[in-house]
Amino acid sequence: MFNIVLVEPEIPQNTGNIVRTCVATGCALHLVRPLGFEVTDKQLKRAGLDYWKDAKIFYYDRFEDVVAAHADGAFYFFTTKARKNYAEARFKSGDFLVFGKETRGLPEELLVANRESCLRIPMIGDTRSLNLSNSVAIAVYEALRQNGFDGLNGYGNLHRLSWE
Repeated sequence: MFNIVLVEPEIPQNTGNIVRTCVATGCALHLVRPLGFEVTDKQLKRAGLDYWKDAKIFYYDRFEDVVAAHADGAFYFFTTKARKNYAEARFKSGDFLVFGKETRGLPEELLVANRESCLRIPMIGDTRSLNLSNSVAIAVYEALRQNGFDGLNGYGNLHRLSWE
């Protein structure tokens, strides 16, 4: 599937929600320190519910460590400042979707160094940004859509009734 990279996430509830999205979609989560919370944080665990045991989470001290560990990977950098929107990208299984901290996004030096791989989620007017966990969900599901939702089930069962 895909790899989600959070560079210095600050809000535990966002990361917990992203853990849940990663488990539901088969994505791996890569967290780059420093984190703005303890991994044992009660709010983090509550947002991720009981999905933690199934999560594939990797920790790094620097973003460069992620790149070095996955030198052959394709990296896409999500920012409100990009010229290209996310629907223009052609995602492949295994790609890395990179997001910055909630208050400042990704460092501008990283964006400039990777300008052709920077993507934005269109928003109206002077809106500063979307919630981090919402942005991750939008990007992941676009990547999955482009790949035919490969590996995901089509529908769930009803609780009391049947689809038949």
